[in-house]
Amino acid sequence: MSNFKPLFTKKYDRTSNVDTPDSLYWKRLGVPTLVKEFGAIDYIDFRPNEPHFFAVTCSVRVQIYNPFTKLVVRNLSRFQENAYGGTFRQDGRLLAAGDQEGHVKLFDPSSKNVLRLFKAHTAPVHRVNFTSDLLNIISCSDDKTVRQWDIGAEKLIHTFTEHEDYVRAGAVNPMSPDIFISGGYDGKVKMYDARSKYISLEVDHGSPVESLLFIPTGSIFISAGSTEVRVWDALSGGRLLSVLSQHHKTVTCLRLGSNGKRVLSGGLDKHVKIYDVGTYETVHTIDFPNAVLSLGVAPNDQSIVTGMVDGMVSIQNMDTPTSENIHSTVRSHKQKMNSKKGDHEIAQYTRPVLLSYDNFLRKYEYGNCLDAVLKKSIVNKTPEVTVSIMQELIHRKGLERALAGRTHSSLYKILRFLCRYIGEHRFSRVLIDVSNILLDAYAESYHGFTDDLCKQFNHLANIVQAEVDLTYEMLEFQGALEMLVLASSVEKSSENIHFVTDSKLSILQSVKAKEASILNV
Repeated sequence: MSNFKPLFTKKYDRTSNVDTPDSLYWKRLGVPTLVKEFGAIDYIDFRPNEPHFFAVTCSVRVQIYNPFTKLVVRNLSRFQENAYGGTFRQDGRLLAAGDQEGHVKLFDPSSKNVLRLFKAHTAPVHRVNFTSDLLNIISCSDDKTVRQWDIGAEKLIHTFTEHEDYVRAGAVNPMSPDIFISGGYDGKVKMYDARSKYISLEVDHGSPVESLLFIPTGSIFISAGSTEVRVWDALSGGRLLSVLSQHHKTVTCLRLGSNGKRVLSGGLDKHVKIYDVGTYETVHTIDFPNAVLSLGVAPNDQSIVTGMVDGMVSIQNMDTPTSENIHSTVRSHKQKMNSKKGDHEIAQYTRPVLLSYDNFLRKYEYGNCLDAVLKKSIVNKTPEVTVSIMQELIHRKGLERALAGRTHSSLYKILRFLCRYIGEHRFSRVLIDVSNILLDAYAESYHGFTDDLCKQFNHLANIVQAEVDLTYEMLEFQGALEMLVLASSVEKSSENIHFVTDSKLSILQSVKAKEASILNV
């Protein structure tokens, strides 16, 4: 007697989970390591040159971490009150941070000494940035001002007072040391030119601005506020290029990734969205356990660090092929080649292990087979197995027998499964046939059912009716689109006809004019 072959479970394509080059790339990020800090994480910044340490600004200190050992390398704690916006200079040799007292402090990260102390702000300074020539610092404060400082002379160069509310965001142009922007809670983004001491550009984000970012070319800047990320063209007078509305809560931070080819945004909805700079489309999403307040990306995406509202710091390093993995792969390949050259392996037959529903199918116990695939573990995780069994029972003409003589509780399970999955395009054809067979089997017994079972039957009828209504709406929509396309084609053809007739008339008129001139001669 031949052995029973297990049921082939049909594999259904899930259109929602499509692997793209970007998703495969960002999935190489390793398992996050969580580090607990004291208070919400205000700001994270990576050292631009090696070693790529990152600074975490939190509470009354700025701590510098090694992303691979996850240990604190330096602890800058020369603050009396909260520290804000600890940022490395572009050469990695200095670090500046603002504080609750309105001061801007300049540190030497290697010695932890305060090299400069800038005092002029009358309210907390939340963001500081170094200009691209490394000589000046731009500070943004809650006193509604933006100030420019000379690092060497330790003095204030200029104060900009054009904002009408807190200034919590700022960025410097990477191509010009004289151009920088600021964003305030008045919803305005202002661009300054240090040479003229005036505003050269102003755009309205429409909501309090939380973060600003320049694209590496310096011609485009990005603003984040409320649930939107907006892209602006600085060269064309602040023209709005795109509005990205992928977050459903406030966007708190922006960062560049992939050497300027990707933009990352973090928000209070616990997501980090990654956009393509060329198309501004979302290419990947990373989920986190709590609201994201700050974000840092190392050069070449070696590490991504996220700061959350509960004081947790998530550190993820990009996985790269190690030498051990390479050697093991080469070794296994050599073993396969050697076995192909000289050894002849005889495959030993092993009887396949049958699952419970396969055993019931082999014994023609169709009722038990259906019960086996209606368990919660199968229905919730692999509903395609349940649908495959139902389809196999229909082919064997055994579904009527499997559905007959059931208790109210078992019928309730079947109806709940149908209500849950009959609307999915992957399963709808099979489940419609199952529903028809079920209704034929229990049509005469409907009045004897319990109230819960009757409600479930009615719920199934409502779901089917809703699907039918949606189908009719889609057909109407398709017809309307076809009429629009047809109308546009008719208009184009009529325009061509008018053009041809007009050209013919002009030719006839020119011929007649020539004939008249000849006759006159």
